Amino acid sequence: MKVLLAGGSGAIGLPVVRQLRAAGHRVVAIHRAAAGGEILRTAGATPLQVDVLDPDGLRAAVAGLRCDAVISQLTAMKKTPLRHQDMAATNRLRIEGTAALLAAAERIGAGRFVTQSMVFGYGYGDFGGRVLTEHDPFAPAGHGRFEEHLAGMRSAEQQVFEASHVEAIALRYGLFYGPGPAGDTMVDGLRRRRLPVLNGGGVQPWVQVDDAAAATVSALESGTADSAYNIADDEPVSFSELVRTLAAELGTAQPRAVPPWLLTPMPYAKAMLTGGLRVANAKAKHELGWVPRFPTYRDGLAELVRHYRGNSG
Repeated sequence: MKVLLAGGSGAIGLPVVRQLRAAGHRVVAIHRAAAGGEILRTAGATPLQVDVLDPDGLRAAVAGLRCDAVISQLTAMKKTPLRHQDMAATNRLRIEGTAALLAAAERIGAGRFVTQSMVFGYGYGDFGGRVLTEHDPFAPAGHGRFEEHLAGMRSAEQQVFEASHVEAIALRYGLFYGPGPAGDTMVDGLRRRRLPVLNGGGVQPWVQVDDAAAATVSALESGTADSAYNIADDEPVSFSELVRTLAAELGTAQPRAVPPWLLTPMPYAKAMLTGGLRVANAKAKHELGWVPRFPTYRDGLAELVRHYRGNSG
């Protein structure tokens, strides 16, 4: 297939480019910053510099382009979000950016649309150990400013599922870790002793970034139209336990532990780290034939450490 990929130079976008190319697909990758062009070209994509929130610019950029599918990996997260305002630009992309890409899909004749979603669309909080599936309500009304984030995820999924000109698929990713921006932040923070963990905290679904990219390619090729899939590994784990395990694997000092109340000025981070969320990945395994290369965080962290040790010099 020929694929138009938005967000191609991001944390998940670049691994998706590489795996699309390895599977024999052609990729036209949208990026906003000029620096992304050469990175994408090196990865085997044709870069297309444009801001998806500029309707006229996007319309001009895709003029004459024909593609079979569109994949949206749009986010604006340059660092780990801690406060509600840190998600504002990403919320806008999920609403306005999705609408712009759907219009572009129609212009370029794309019949398939895969959009990025995430497991926190089920809600922010503690689900009491219940394992959520794709049949559970997605993006219920949120309390306070959490509704802003749920509204963005709700809109992104609703728009693609309601579009009559595409076969829509939503991928509800767990939290990413692995080589790249997320791994860089964790490893650097541990080495500098600037990455604290919580005393306590609930579990979250995680997925190694290359496994997430593999699931994306599988969804593009064989996902059921108008379906959502949870893309997470087999064992949820708290942020604190994941980081402590990484420190042990790296051989760094264990991170300092802080009480959860210290996160009160950072309500977004507190909700993500102190709640408890578990999701089932059986549907993705069965329908997509997706088997995570790293079924647990322990497997993925061992590989992550090998990566950083191999690139330490």
